[in-house]
Amino acid sequence: MSLSEPVAVPVDVPRYRQPTRRGAEAGLLVVAWVVGAAAYLQVDLAILGKVGDGTWMVLLALAAMLLVLHLGIRVLATYADPIIVPTIATLNILGLAMIHRLDLADLLRAQRNGSEPPAPDVNTQLTWTALGMVLFLVVLAVLRDHRTLQRYTYTAMFAGIVLLLLPLAPGIGAEINGARLWVRLGQYSFQPSEIAKILLTIFFAGYLTVTRDSLALVRTKVMGIELPRGRDLGPLLVAWFVSLGVLVFEKDLGTSLLFFGLFVSLLYIATQRRSWLVLGAVLFIAGAVFAYLAFGHVRLRVDVWLHPFGDESSTSYQIAQSLYGFASGGMFGSGLGQGFPQLVPYAKSDFIVSAFGEELGLIGLMAMLVLYGIVVERGLRTAVACRDVFGTLLAAGLAISMALQVFVVVGGVTRLIPLTGLTTPFLAQGGSSLVANWIAMALLIRISDAARRPDLELPLLADAPTQVVQR
Repeated sequence: MSLSEPVAVPVDVPRYRQPTRRGAEAGLLVVAWVVGAAAYLQVDLAILGKVGDGTWMVLLALAAMLLVLHLGIRVLATYADPIIVPTIATLNILGLAMIHRLDLADLLRAQRNGSEPPAPDVNTQLTWTALGMVLFLVVLAVLRDHRTLQRYTYTAMFAGIVLLLLPLAPGIGAEINGARLWVRLGQYSFQPSEIAKILLTIFFAGYLTVTRDSLALVRTKVMGIELPRGRDLGPLLVAWFVSLGVLVFEKDLGTSLLFFGLFVSLLYIATQRRSWLVLGAVLFIAGAVFAYLAFGHVRLRVDVWLHPFGDESSTSYQIAQSLYGFASGGMFGSGLGQGFPQLVPYAKSDFIVSAFGEELGLIGLMAMLVLYGIVVERGLRTAVACRDVFGTLLAAGLAISMALQVFVVVGGVTRLIPLTGLTTPFLAQGGSSLVANWIAMALLIRISDAARRPDLELPLLADAPTQVVQR
């Protein structure tokens, strides 16, 4: 062999293994349980002076549930984001601790009045938590590829609209606190709009995946300003009319804001056109003015927002008590079990943020908002890392949906915006919301697993055959 002939020398390049981060998730789940258990025990010690009967059983049950959840994710979504589940588990357990605290307040009031103690609501909420976690794992087991959902884009739209309209059906629809959002079947009731939120997010993502090019590129100039064509405005107008329909017939301001804001946000993400945000803002303002002028319940919400102390004994009692609770809590709070959150109506559900604000103070409430911010940030990070358009839009939609819901709820109870009636995700009492949010997070975990999983079917750069040529 002459020196001029090339000699191939194979070089072995080690395969890079993508870390699964499941160990980090396990450690964070332990931290979530410790934080929740400390809150639960603090409530008992502050109110009862001892650990309550059944407290350790609840905490052990939560530990077992978190263990099963972690093992399920380790098997079904090995490369999923390690931070999302521990964060929502922390919120869920803190919500259980606050509901337990309000249960004890109800128990003491019943004892003082000599009446029969009410059944503790925390047990029901714990059951819904277990069901939510089970359905979380079922979704991961059944849905092995999130792209499968794109096939059911219009099926999801139809099912979502049916669920939205279901509370209007005679015989099963029920009106609670002025809003017709519930379906009652015998002794059981549920809020179908919570599941409709997920289905319509799937529809929005699937629809915009197909139409985003025409929505982004085909424009019409009006007075020198590029605007979408009239035919492309159809979906935006449909979403606007559906949102107004929910507001008019079901008197649900929060769900109306959520659906319209979600669709406009996804339109902007899909097309990167600011004109959609401008058109969405114009339609929102027009709809808000129309609703205020046309419907008495909307005017009442706005009047209570503007004058929270005008009629404290009647229409503005809830928001006034909420603001008093925040003022009483101050910066550091009165301490878990040492305030009076039970004075706020619906403190376990609509106004649970007020209960936390009073007993944990501004610092504690901001820490909880940071937890929500972490979930939203990880959801948006998943959307950016996703390798397909549908997954990107679906992950972004799920994250934005949670962000909008938290903003609407916290903004309402702090008097930043008018009260809307939505529930705080994972914190507030209510099976429909809790189960639906666990299902939504399962979809987000499935997308994050696909985004972070190494693509073994395609040759990696590190695995490509390498040769050193000598002359």
